[in-house]
Amino acid sequence: MNGPPGTDGDDDSTVIADSLDRPEAFAELYNRYAADIHRYATRRLGDAAADDITADTFLAAFRGRARYDQGRANARPWLYGIAANLIGKQRRTEVRALNALARTGHDPVAESWVDHADDRVTAQAAHGPLAGALASLPGGDRHVLLLVAWADLTYQEVAEALSIPVGTVRSRLNRARKKVRAALGDCDPTLEHDFAAEVTHG
Repeated sequence: MNGPPGTDGDDDSTVIADSLDRPEAFAELYNRYAADIHRYATRRLGDAAADDITADTFLAAFRGRARYDQGRANARPWLYGIAANLIGKQRRTEVRALNALARTGHDPVAESWVDHADDRVTAQAAHGPLAGALASLPGGDRHVLLLVAWADLTYQEVAEALSIPVGTVRSRLNRARKKVRAALGDCDPTLEHDFAAEVTHG
């Protein structure tokens, strides 16, 4: 392993444990995941809010690191869960932006989605039925759907992120997919691989 204890080669739980005595070690977790969290926040709320969500996610994680479950080697679900909770507090902003997308096709969030698109379908999906369907989802269902599609979390990881049972993840995801399918005229882009690769990677 290169570097001091609690850095490069260690799993996340070791880094977090090390940071209890050496707070500066926590920076390694930021280095590993900040770009992913920022990208996810950008997709949900646009560029303007993504910086704050990312900073607040890692601040909350740092402050709460003593309560981290050391049995979980991977801190990614934990961090996405914090980010999702922070995004949830801006639910009105997100829903308003999605409704604007569905209505007009023009919105700062839409622009950020398209600007950061790495898949041609994102631009199409951002303008219309999909945005409307996402806006109409209950917050919990939207969190589950987008954590699977945009954060590439497994069902178990989503359960960890949101502190809910895996069965609840499955039922919320099923409800959300039905709404998306209906909005897209029974086209089913919501199977894990299709939804992630063809609709929501942005």
